[in-house]
Amino acid sequence: MTAPACRLHVVLAREAPVAVILRRGPSAWYQVILWHTDRDRFEDGAWFKGRLYEERCDLSPDGQLFLYFALQGARWRTSYKGTWTAVSRPPWLHALVLWPQGDTWGGGGRFIGKRKVALFTGLPLATHPDHPLVGLEAVNATGTIAGPSSFLRTATRDRDAEWSGRDQAGEEVFTSKGRLFRRRRGRDLELADFRGRTPDPQPAPDWATAPLPPLPRPRRPRRR
Repeated sequence: MTAPACRLHVVLAREAPVAVILRRGPSAWYQVILWHTDRDRFEDGAWFKGRLYEERCDLSPDGQLFLYFALQGARWRTSYKGTWTAVSRPPWLHALVLWPQGDTWGGGGRFIGKRKVALFTGLPLATHPDHPLVGLEAVNATGTIAGPSSFLRTATRDRDAEWSGRDQAGEEVFTSKGRLFRRRRGRDLELADFRGRTPDPQPAPDWATAPLPPLPRPRRPRRR
């Protein structure tokens, strides 16, 4: 018996030794996994039935927040409009802030600061009433960054690699057929095997659902 097939995509934080692994398989399901790249420790998180657009996801520079673009057909006729961009605490997908989209032409974005996001929405930046804009600053990406391809940190390593790049320490890492590897001194070291898993959705823990603290108010200049 062979383990069920799955595919892996990695989103790396730019400053902290943290990454999010998006595991797809079965095809209708994703699992979110937090990877501490300095210790190669993994934390299992949310299972999501729908579509996560890997190339439109990002991690905050400090690795504390995850921005993702999702599609879930069962929500087309709801206030979520079937597709949305949201920010959560990885490895969970509980939406702390959420922008309904309604199509797949836009959506997703990039962190341009620890608590500032540029969104590929092409729409007014209106949040869902149950997931208001608190603890973040949001701008439209138009004129700020070129688009999703401008922040991809992946490259094609070889025909068998699904994703490849370099971790925060500069070492080459890649995924192949549901497994995660690091190349060191010419050898490929397997870090984890994520095959053979079945969906097991669980509610997000309390720490992942706590609202973000409000951003500090800008200081007013002192009168002379």
